[in-house]
Amino acid sequence: MSVLGRTTLKWGLLVVAAIAALFVGQFLAPAGSVTEQVFDALLTTSYASAVLRVSVPIGFAALGGIFAEKSGVINIGIEGFLVLSALSSVVAFHGLAEAGVGTTAALWTAFLAGILVSVAAAAVFAVFVIRYEADQVIAGLAIWLISLGVAPFVSLVLFESVNSPSVETFGTWRIPLLADIPGIGPVLFDASPMVYLLLVATPVSWYVLRHTRLGRRIRASGENPRALDTAGVSVTRTRYVGVLLSGVLCGIGGAGFTLGQLGRFVGAGQTSIDGRGFLGIVAYLFGNYNPITSLGGALLFASFDSLQLRLQQISELDVPSALFGVLPFIVVIVVLTLIGGTRLPAALGQHYDDEE
Repeated sequence: MSVLGRTTLKWGLLVVAAIAALFVGQFLAPAGSVTEQVFDALLTTSYASAVLRVSVPIGFAALGGIFAEKSGVINIGIEGFLVLSALSSVVAFHGLAEAGVGTTAALWTAFLAGILVSVAAAAVFAVFVIRYEADQVIAGLAIWLISLGVAPFVSLVLFESVNSPSVETFGTWRIPLLADIPGIGPVLFDASPMVYLLLVATPVSWYVLRHTRLGRRIRASGENPRALDTAGVSVTRTRYVGVLLSGVLCGIGGAGFTLGQLGRFVGAGQTSIDGRGFLGIVAYLFGNYNPITSLGGALLFASFDSLQLRLQQISELDVPSALFGVLPFIVVIVVLTLIGGTRLPAALGQHYDDEE
């Protein structure tokens, strides 16, 4: 069995064991105790639905990072792409709403605007790191830091506050009959369209990378760029495509999080994105650059993010809310410690000139 297969099996068994422990714990917990309240908060369809919603920006960030790094470009600026797309989607919606555009048309147009802004930022990043061979880690950090400054500033200029006014969201799309299936129906088939997009984009990304000409070129660009160049395919062009696809997917994640769930942009602190791009990076390292298992990593982090919000609502737990807030990042540290088997693309971070 491959390293990826063993890792997937190991974590799959851990997830099954955790779910089993929840069900057993619910029956063993004393009636009316804090323990029973915790189990009751977790074993609900609303909690499972919240996990799927929270996983949207993390999952799309992971998919975007996979395409960029599989092509050989280190992209730790995906947090910045999420921030820029989150803000621009809100700005676009307000502009369209004031122009009298209908809510549905305004939402989808604003969603596309958020993606375009993310792609534009990815294009700037790509030019610096591919054409001008800038240090990829520093360029990625620059994208993130610039977005943290520019986004709140733009919000302050347009809305007189670093936090935007509330906007409409996509709501949920209910699929008849399937939504009535006990247990999984309300979770999987009465969800935000952004959740459906993530569940579709994940296997599509896997198929593109594994079974299409574009995917093979992207993987070759990150593993053996000289061989790709010898075959007559431009490594530079392939890496541009990988980074731009990263921008598209991160744009979906940022705009989808704002318009599909939050309903506003928060510019204070780390903004409303709040580190979800970095969680996406850990998710694809957790998944060993496989979109399917990376989605599992995104769901893992989203589950703890949703958990800490629910734990804060249990008044009997005399624990500072800030301590609950760091729970997802404690999980990140543990996961990074246990990963071990992640195989980086052989030419990741290495500049390549087609004329060499």
